[in-house]
Amino acid sequence: MFGKVISFGLNGLNAFSVTAEVEASRDLPDFQIIGLADASVRECRERIKSAFRSTSLNFPKQRVTVNLAPADIKKSGTAHDLSIAVSLFMVQGWVDVGQTDDCAFIGEVSLSGKIRAVKGVLPMTILAQKMGVKKIFVPMENASEASVISDIDVYGVSDIKMLLDHFYFDKEIAPEHTYIPNFDRIDEMFDFADIKGQHQAKRAVEIAAAGGHNVLLLGSPGTGKSLIAKALPSILPEMSFDEAIETTNIYSVAGELDPDDPLITVRPFRSPHHTVSSAGLSGGGSSPRPGEISLAHNGVLFLDELPEFPRNSIEILRQPLEDGKVTISRASGAATYPCSFMLIAAMNPCPCGYLGHPTKSCTCSQSKIEGYRGRISGPMLDRFDIQVEVPPLSYEEISSDERSEPSSKIRKRILSARKIQEERYAGTGISCNAKVTSSYMDHIGKMSVEAARMVREAFYSLGMSGRAYSKLVKVSRTIADLEASDIIEGRHVAEALLYRVLDIKF
Repeated sequence: MFGKVISFGLNGLNAFSVTAEVEASRDLPDFQIIGLADASVRECRERIKSAFRSTSLNFPKQRVTVNLAPADIKKSGTAHDLSIAVSLFMVQGWVDVGQTDDCAFIGEVSLSGKIRAVKGVLPMTILAQKMGVKKIFVPMENASEASVISDIDVYGVSDIKMLLDHFYFDKEIAPEHTYIPNFDRIDEMFDFADIKGQHQAKRAVEIAAAGGHNVLLLGSPGTGKSLIAKALPSILPEMSFDEAIETTNIYSVAGELDPDDPLITVRPFRSPHHTVSSAGLSGGGSSPRPGEISLAHNGVLFLDELPEFPRNSIEILRQPLEDGKVTISRASGAATYPCSFMLIAAMNPCPCGYLGHPTKSCTCSQSKIEGYRGRISGPMLDRFDIQVEVPPLSYEEISSDERSEPSSKIRKRILSARKIQEERYAGTGISCNAKVTSSYMDHIGKMSVEAARMVREAFYSLGMSGRAYSKLVKVSRTIADLEASDIIEGRHVAEALLYRVLDIKF
């Protein structure tokens, strides 16, 4: 007899269709899996045999060959177990050939017959829906994740006996209800109202959020740099459904989804420790997986104590910041992950942290200060659109009971500025000012004579690179958008120049 069952595999974030073709003959009992399957796939023979015994099911006493097609693409992982188990149900006559033509099966089979969760169910379900599959059977823990996708019936399965009852004994499994996301959640975000003082730094972060710019906060310990960074997500625009799906795909492949809350609807905020490896930051490993920069996709990546990160890890960020994606190449193939994020970093002015402090003396030598700053290369500093100092607070500011402007009010201004940018770049694929490429710089808008003169003078006096020049213009454009001004005026450029502190001071 011959039958086939649909399953799916993963290459990076991209799902691909796999057909488990089964052929059984009356030769001596045997069970083979072919089709460029790796060790984790071939080991499912023992898992499934044990699962049959544990659930009192008879294993086929025939020569059974399962081919995972297409045979020229390597199959890895345990997601194919369930489709192979269903193909054995066909051999036993418990499932009719053709009964599963509109179905797909994903899941790992345990020795006891239970179905374990697997990674990457969401991108697999998306592909199944595009292929016209009507029903998809997934582990119970992944059912809520798969139910995010409409126009396909999702069935959560806890064990292989439950699946057999569905097809053979007509004990039908109830399909999952389509998941309804909530985009209004505030997941315990920090509020700008709780941050005392630091008006210039908060203004700089507001501009960054309005235009999607990268920010470097420079200041002594305890000035509020980390708190300002952590409050940034509270003023960012809500995620669109497409952005939520893109981000959730990454978390699904990384195995970091919450089974009870399967769609990422709040912009990610990732804050890796400075001991993170290059692979942990950019992604990698023998089987490439997403790194912190991809997990921050459509959100914020915060690097506290930036100079303490290994230099090679920091330099790895340069190309992904420009391209919005990272490609990890291995001998077995390459995987590309999206990583369009806002980078916000914090650093001290010197190793001891007190250079320029009004009450504490710096104990660092000039060579130590230069060595500390030298850990961040010039090209990397160029990637920061905004560089701002965060000075120590006075006693009056710290002890004041006056609350600052709340995030909700700041966010309204940012949404207005983003709306202007959305209309300006309609049809170009550009979402905000920071994403404008050199070929679209003419979309930025006109400058007044005074603004153009100020930009020209700053270019020569500060020895700006082409990238620094374009970032100055983009930040000026964002400041103009916050004022709903069609033209970039001199005052907009003047404020943007305030946020080039490293160029001016050092």
